[in-house]
Amino acid sequence: MKLNFLVVLAFILLSFQCFEDKEKDLVEESKPRTVTFIIEEEEAEMLLPKEEIVKEEIRQETSRVALVDFAKTFIDIPYVYSSQDPKKGFDCSGFVNYVFKNFDIQVPRSSSGFKNFGKPISVDDIALGDVLVFKGYQDSTSIGHVGIVCEANGKNSKFIHASSGKVMKVTISELNSSHYTKRFYQAIDVINQ
Repeated sequence: MKLNFLVVLAFILLSFQCFEDKEKDLVEESKPRTVTFIIEEEEAEMLLPKEEIVKEEIRQETSRVALVDFAKTFIDIPYVYSSQDPKKGFDCSGFVNYVFKNFDIQVPRSSSGFKNFGKPISVDDIALGDVLVFKGYQDSTSIGHVGIVCEANGKNSKFIHASSGKVMKVTISELNSSHYTKRFYQAIDVINQ
């Protein structure tokens, strides 16, 4: 926005300069004019045309869909504590880490690392590819589980995760189930943090 403002301001100033200096120009036609603008990169903010913004949103949505589709290829891979090897198995954070790493997104390797990581979002704003963070099963004071949203629908969302529960494999669960609702800590966006 600042860049656009500076460009418009420069145009206006140059326009006034041209009208005021018309008489001077006739006398000094042989002198070259240069105008230098210094815009600090940190302050410059380019506004994209609406078409470019829409294209970027489509790319982002496509990458979220691709991320979830990739995660779903591991359904039924066994749960293996402290592993992130699809040939052997995954623990919850190993699974999440492995999926995001495939898309060049760095996330913590341990579930506890998600406590203050990413951009916290409201349950109503959950989107595909967001991470759900849960308290520990027996220790409600610590973070003990994570999963990736694969169906976004507020409190009725579903997530894919490596479960150490009865199924002992990568599976899809519902956020609104009593087991996960009482352990829910927060939803985070790790893609747009």
